[in-house]
Amino acid sequence: MSDRLRNNLVAGFIVAAFWIIWVFPVMADPIVTESTSNSTVTNTTKTESTIKTNPPSAISPSINASNSDLCTVGVSGAVQTQILGISTGQAYRDANCERLKIAKVLYDMGMKVAAVSVMCQDFRTWDAMQKAGTPCPIEGKIGEEAEDLWKKNKREIPKQENLKTMDRGEFLYTLLNGIISVVLIALLVG
Repeated sequence: MSDRLRNNLVAGFIVAAFWIIWVFPVMADPIVTESTSNSTVTNTTKTESTIKTNPPSAISPSINASNSDLCTVGVSGAVQTQILGISTGQAYRDANCERLKIAKVLYDMGMKVAAVSVMCQDFRTWDAMQKAGTPCPIEGKIGEEAEDLWKKNKREIPKQENLKTMDRGEFLYTLLNGIISVVLIALLVG
């Protein structure tokens, strides 16, 4: 069983236990208060009050990303209907941030060629170094020797990533689909 599946099962159990222990007993019976008072003026007043509590709120988990030494990005979200609330959150690693931190530590320790080698694992850096006439180190070689080795070992060149950007139309389309999905879930559950 993967860690993610185990964590999801534990979180589901906790949510179910919360609903069974605290939410359903509160929702079971509304509080009804009846009172009758008589006065000598023969005025009779009957008052009935029904109090219904609001459902608990789904609150997104806060994911701490304030530590500048962490290379993570936190994402969280929540949806609440009259009956069901769902919230989730996840931290994602930033590989480029990690690469920069590793290169800086190596450079600070005097390992300048190693620092450049770490940075050259990204195609953008490798390409910039080639265009500048200073090829990235390979197998401990630098300069012209490194350039000759790169020509012989083209499969070692880092792969160029397709960095996809979302245009305004695609963003609005995705946002509209998300809003429609939330409304449909609310109507289905409510």
